[in-house]
Amino acid sequence: MSWEMSGKYISNCNCQMICPCPVDGPPTGPNGECRVTIIFHIASGRLDDTDLSGVDFGFCLSLPSNLTSGNWKVGIVLDEGASDGQASALERILHGDEGGPFADFAGFYGEWLGVEHGNVTFSDGDTPSASVAGHTNLAFESLPGPDGGVTTVKNAMFGFAPEFLIGKGKGGSDLFGLDFEAVYGETADFTFASEMAEGASRGRA
Repeated sequence: MSWEMSGKYISNCNCQMICPCPVDGPPTGPNGECRVTIIFHIASGRLDDTDLSGVDFGFCLSLPSNLTSGNWKVGIVLDEGASDGQASALERILHGDEGGPFADFAGFYGEWLGVEHGNVTFSDGDTPSASVAGHTNLAFESLPGPDGGVTTVKNAMFGFAPEFLIGKGKGGSDLFGLDFEAVYGETADFTFASEMAEGASRGRA
């Protein structure tokens, strides 16, 4: 089977700025742990004949040490508007069953917390935001550059994109009991596939 998806994401975590996880550094959140929720909007995507376009989902993690040390706690939340076929396809992709970057990640999974369904929303614009009704509210405020532009990170080992904006996270989450108040945030356009081009971003949690 083959799959692909592209769109935009927003991520908030409880690490102090700037989160070291993209470069496999030790988390700087309370108790040395990174708790993070990443909400993705799939603008275009598919798993074989299953169209994933328009689906929003959350990827929720607890990282007790640097990423490659493993023992991640992982849960996903799918928008309640997703069809049964779309939900099944995304669960297989995110669990790592269909290859690609999430299969690389799966080697680091420690505890699979399962799948929940909820009202997942994503809003793009100058201040991107996302939510899971009753559980999560994420927002992003970019760090200004010296010329008034934005601050970015490029070519990080575990970046969800080759270049992503970094800034302040606002809000928090209690999905899967992984409560946190947001400190750090990032956002970018993403492209994932079962077969990634050589040198492409592996993805970041």
